[in-house]
Amino acid sequence: MSIITLTTDYGLKDHFVGALKGKIFSELPEARIIDISHDIDPFNVTETSYIINASYISFPKGTVHLIGVDIEKNKETQHIAMQWNDQFFICADNGILSMLTQKIKPQKMVMLNIHDRFPADFTDLDIFVKVACHLAKGGLLNVIGKEIQSIKQITELQSVVSNDGNSLKGNIIYIDHFGNVVTNITKKQFLEVAKGRSYEIVMKPNNIKTILPNYSAIADSNKFSIKNYEGKKLAIFNEAGYLEIAIFRSNPTKVGSANSLLGLNYRDPILIEFSN
Repeated sequence: MSIITLTTDYGLKDHFVGALKGKIFSELPEARIIDISHDIDPFNVTETSYIINASYISFPKGTVHLIGVDIEKNKETQHIAMQWNDQFFICADNGILSMLTQKIKPQKMVMLNIHDRFPADFTDLDIFVKVACHLAKGGLLNVIGKEIQSIKQITELQSVVSNDGNSLKGNIIYIDHFGNVVTNITKKQFLEVAKGRSYEIVMKPNNIKTILPNYSAIADSNKFSIKNYEGKKLAIFNEAGYLEIAIFRSNPTKVGSANSLLGLNYRDPILIEFSN
C-alpha cells in the first residue's frame, strides 16, 4: 500500500483538511497519509511547485502526492495525473509540476477522464481522492485518464542568464517559516554560469560575496562565539538545491528575518553578477 501525501492551501482553521482525510479513509481505510503542507498561499502555484519539488525526494517509490491547490476544473484547466521518477502526482494542470518536469522527463501523464462515472454532486476533490486511492492500491494511469504528452509550465519566474553570460537573474519564489527567502536560481545553473569565477549577489546595503555551505559557516572566526553572528545575512544553496538568502538564526516574530529586515518579498528579483 502506497503512502498518500497531502499538499493544500486549505489552512488548519477550517474543517477541510480533516474532511479530506476522512474521504480518503472512507475509500481506503488502510491508507497511510502524510501531510506535507496545508499553509500554501491561496492559489499560489509557484510556491506549491517549489514545495513539491523540495519534498518528493524524501518519499519512497510508489508514493502518491495529492495536490489540492487551485484545483477547480474549467475550460482552461484540466485535471491530470503523472508518474514521475516512480512516484505519482495528482493535481490541476496549472503549472504546479513545472519544476519536476524540467528536471526529469515524466514516465507517463494522463488527463483524467473519469468525471462522468460519478454522481453530479462529486467535487473536484472527490475525484482526486478516487484517483489517489486507485493509484495507492496499484491501479494503472490508463484506467483513469487519456495519455498526454505535455502539461502547462510556469514560465513567468524562470531564472535568466544575461546575453554576455556575466549575470544571472532570478526571483524569490518562496518565503519559509523562518522568513528565509528562496529563489528560483539552482546550484546547477549557478555553477554552469559561474565557471569558477568570483561573484556577488547584489544586495543593499552591501553585496553577498560568498555562498556558504551551511548556515553556521557564517561563524568564520574562532575569536567569537556563534551568538555574535546572529542577525547577519548570508546565502546558501538549501537542501532542495535552490539559492536561499537568510538572516542567521532569524526569528520573524522577535528580531526579524530576510523577508522583513532586508525587504525581500515574493517575486522580487535577485541578481548575481560574475567577474569577467
